[in-house]
Parts: sequence; C-alpha cells; structure tokens
Amino acid sequence: MKIVIASSYVPFVDGGGRFIVEWLERKLVEHGHQVECFFLPFIDQPDILLDQILAFRLMDLSSCCDRLIALRPPAHVLRHPNKVLWFIHHIRSLYDLWNTADGIGELVRDDPRGRALRQAVIELDTRALREAARLFTNSKVVGERVKRFNGISSTVLYPPLFAPERFHNRGYGDEIVIICRLEHHKRQSLLVEAMRYVTTDVKLRLCGTSMNTEQIEGIGKMIVENQLESKVIFEPRWISEEEKVERLAPALAVAYLPRDEDSYGYCSLEAAHASKGVLTTSDSGGVLELVTDEVNGLVLAPEPHALAEAMDRLYLDREEAARLGAANKQRLSELGVDWDSTIKALTG
Repeated sequence: MKIVIASSYVPFVDGGGRFIVEWLERKLVEHGHQVECFFLPFIDQPDILLDQILAFRLMDLSSCCDRLIALRPPAHVLRHPNKVLWFIHHIRSLYDLWNTADGIGELVRDDPRGRALRQAVIELDTRALREAARLFTNSKVVGERVKRFNGISSTVLYPPLFAPERFHNRGYGDEIVIICRLEHHKRQSLLVEAMRYVTTDVKLRLCGTSMNTEQIEGIGKMIVENQLESKVIFEPRWISEEEKVERLAPALAVAYLPRDEDSYGYCSLEAAHASKGVLTTSDSGGVLELVTDEVNGLVLAPEPHALAEAMDRLYLDREEAARLGAANKQRLSELGVDWDSTIKALTG
C-alpha cells in the first residue's frame, strides 16, 4: 500500500511529535508498505491560526496515495477519501485549557472575538474528525476529550517506542531520573523542591532542554539557592537516545509528573522498557493509564513532601524498586503496546 504520513511540527523543536512519525514510517516500510512523510510547520498563534489550518485544508492528497495517516493537528483536516487519524491532541488552549491559567491566556481573550475563534476551530475539528475512516487517539484522556468536545467516539492506540530492546537494566542505584523537555507544565521544579526534604542520600538526575531559557535558568537558580548541588545532577541539554539508555539503566526509578498530560509520555514508556518504576502524581493525566499506584509505580500528591518521602522509600528499599520496575515492564504487554498491533490497526 502507498501511504502518506502527515503531521505538523514546531520549527526547531525536537520531541515525541516528530519521533512518532519517523518511527511509524520505518515500521510501515518494514511491513512492506511504500511510505512518504509529509510535515508542515504549525504554530498556534491566534492571529494566524485559521490561515494555517486553511493551508492544510486546501491540500487534497487523494491522488497521492492509497491511504493518508494523519497525526498532530491540524494535519487531520487534510483531504483524502481513505483518511486514518491517529489523533495526538487538540489545540488544548481552545479546548480543555480554555480560560484557564495554562491556556493561551491573554492571547485569546474570553470575549466575542476569542469565543468566535474557539467555536470556529471546534467546528472545523469536528468536521475533519468525522471524515476519518478510522479514528484513533493516543490515550483514553484524548479520546474522552474528543467525545466531550466533538461528540465522536474513537479507539485508543498507545504509541510504542522504536527499538525498545535498546533499554536495559543494570540494577537500582541511587538516582531518580527524569529525561524530558524543561517546560512549566512538566513540573521539574517540583522535583527539585522535593529534594530539599529528602533524608537519605537519594539523588535526582534532571535532563533536558527548553526553548525557554528562563526555564533552564530558573531550575539552575533554584538548585543553587537551595544548596542542592550535591543532590541534583542537572543536564540542561538535548540528551541523545544513546545517552538516555545509559542514564536509565542504573536508575533507582523514573519520575514524570506533568500536569494533566495527554498521554503516558515517552519517558514513562522508556522507564517500563528499562524495568524501572515511575513516580508520578494524581493529576498527571494520561500517565495514570500506564502507572497504577503501588503496582508499577507510586502515584503521589503533587507536593514536595510526598515526593521526598517516596524517593527516600525507594532508596531504602531496593527490593521494592525492583518489584515496581518488573511490574512496569509487564504492564506494556497488558496494554498491547507493540508495533505489530499498531501497524495492523493503522493499515487494517
């Protein structure tokens, strides 16, 4: 089958949104399909939002391929008679984050103009989603939003990692590791604050970069001001896939506590393949579809003392850390997170 994978991307930003397209392409080729990837830049700035969506909508790919697989919005508005959507998320600032502190805020005001923009995007999305021959989402959280806001049912299809066999376990050392972009909603600062209250020699390894230099500077300043240099290893840069494997292998556990995440997050999945338990929080959204408290991780209140107690607990009980890690790897089989199932769903 000739397949075009279409998605959007933010220029000069790497991350899961690009990886999932690149990995899907390679796996489809391995399964015998002819594949082309189709990316267009997209930035959710209100003044140009509808113009950018229109640019996608004007492109008709009907004669280019047998099937279109579209992922990150607004690629879902592309036209094709055999369109399959793996819908990653809405433009959340106009959906569940509308009129909240985590939304666009002053850029889209809750006034007649702002409400008109929001309504137009929701109507466009609903029309485009209904055009799909199959509609998948990357989590129950996203599926529930599609049902709530667009009135459409979908099927959950959890994204796998490429070459997960790279990840391995070299025991349970003294580091709680987090490797992801440094962003406000990822809440790395909450982990740093928690390190003020640990009573053991547990350490935090914090890895990742950000488009916002203030995020990097803020974390660095927080570490210094609280005299945590001996407890927090801070690597504010892009971490390669090889480096990621090496940092996870000896980890005590992985921490990932975003606020209301769309999915379980690749770092949670990487933890599972490395047989590491996950520390997360009760408000972390899709992460809770993978992590169950006391089974394959610890689900905590989003406050520093609770996190500190959990890190100390695992440091003092390596057998517990190992039990959670083994269960986390087993959880992948329970959820059916693998490429054969993914390719079968998207091409069936």
